[in-house]
Amino acid sequence: MSESTTPPSTVLLRRGEVHSPADPFATAMVVERGQVAWVGSEGAADAFADGVDEVIDLDGALVTPAFTDAHVHTTATGLALTGLDLSGAPTREAALALVRDFAAARPDDRVLLGHGWDAARWPDGQPPTRAELDAATGGRPLYLSRIDVHSAVVTTALLDLAPGDLDRADGPLTGDAHHAVRAAALGAVTPAQRAGAQRAALAHAASLGIGTVHECAGPEISSEDDLTGLLRLSAEEPGPRVIGYWAEQDVDKARELGAVGAAGDLFVDGSLGSHTACLHQPYADTGHTGTAHLDAAAVAAHVVACTEAGLQAGFHAIGDAAVTAVVEGVRAAADKIGLARVRAARHRIEHAEMLTPETVAAFAELGLTASVQPAFDALWGGAEGMYARRLGAERARTLNPFAALLRAGVPLAFGSDSPVTPLDPWGTVRAAAFHHTPEHRVSVRAAFTAHTRGGWRAIGRDDAGVLVPGVPADYAVWRTGELVVQAPDDRVARWSTDPRSGTPGLPDLTPGRDLPVCLRTVVGGRTVFVRPGE
Repeated sequence: MSESTTPPSTVLLRRGEVHSPADPFATAMVVERGQVAWVGSEGAADAFADGVDEVIDLDGALVTPAFTDAHVHTTATGLALTGLDLSGAPTREAALALVRDFAAARPDDRVLLGHGWDAARWPDGQPPTRAELDAATGGRPLYLSRIDVHSAVVTTALLDLAPGDLDRADGPLTGDAHHAVRAAALGAVTPAQRAGAQRAALAHAASLGIGTVHECAGPEISSEDDLTGLLRLSAEEPGPRVIGYWAEQDVDKARELGAVGAAGDLFVDGSLGSHTACLHQPYADTGHTGTAHLDAAAVAAHVVACTEAGLQAGFHAIGDAAVTAVVEGVRAAADKIGLARVRAARHRIEHAEMLTPETVAAFAELGLTASVQPAFDALWGGAEGMYARRLGAERARTLNPFAALLRAGVPLAFGSDSPVTPLDPWGTVRAAAFHHTPEHRVSVRAAFTAHTRGGWRAIGRDDAGVLVPGVPADYAVWRTGELVVQAPDDRVARWSTDPRSGTPGLPDLTPGRDLPVCLRTVVGGRTVFVRPGE
């Protein structure tokens, strides 16, 4: 992030491609007092050249609105960036070798932290045992979260630090046991380490053209100090905007902490990978239906409380039974206080992976925003993916139906759930456009909108996330290949470069092509990232 604290300057950007609905052929843009002041053609740009503080020659680069990642765990992302990353480990043995090397390299860490293992992708399908981890760390406290962050494996020494009488049976910990060991592990992180992790995560986001992140905090995920420290850091230091959510059924607490909603990962269920998402029918590879944390009555009470307090409510719901509980609860709240009030509040559902035509229609009826993560399908979808192993191929094909949501008029906001999947906005757009299940695919243009304007709409701002005069100057500059225009009636296959279309172009994201490279990120007219050498 930039260390500058000077006010945003007046800037003319020219000789590029500006993605703007105000002028589909724009090649120049003026930013003044932190807002977009003008977009237009190169020929008209000369009129502004003498009245600006800086002229940026784009040299053909693309300018777009900055991305909004609508679901991030910032500190956990920073700790993953600076700690042990097991997402690339091809086997259990390789993961254990990485743990041994990490422990040897970090002799002063009070607790060793790692993330990203996924036994479902390993040949033997088995997570590390506690004895193996004790040996690899030399008996030190270690917390290793599974890729979905809904379960973890730990060492005996970390169990000894956790409060209460935890079940010491071997295997991944879920539910309350997982929350207890995670709290013990994160409690060993010093305030300085936490701030360093937050800075690392925000700097990384800025380097990817992300101008805003929605921080999904909560008592079972992070801590009050974590959220308030992050919001304070974001306000005091240039970088991506941070919008805070607090996942607790305490409206006053959310407001006190500076959150815009008592929402985010307020758990109605868990995750498919950890067998804790709540289903109507049993998992294909186990004999149970997962775990329910909130029922429809609890959802209804929370929605009423948030609506009356002027805050957003929101829930983590992945399994079809969990989504049903949310829909029934929100509908009960609407019956009590009025549908118009509930719709106006723009309550959110995070993840919403297992949907039916009936629940999709209910989302539209109730004005619910679907905060979704297309990278989940890229990582776990397909005939051989984790979804198919957990649910069977037929049920797996129904997951993440983005096209059906858009057809129904459900607002979409795209995010990563980082560190569950990496911060990767163009990769997210590609994942939605090239979903494993063709009928769920959306156009690149629709996916881009969900990852830019959609995040702003999710917090009640309909005027931002586009480059038109009068909106916040949150934008990114990209080095990219040929721009293409996707025909409005074609979701995937046919591409048009006809300039008569009057539609701003976007990069060709066909799998196998290089993704755009961020050259500069600007938030509120203030530069927060410049790629070295540019």
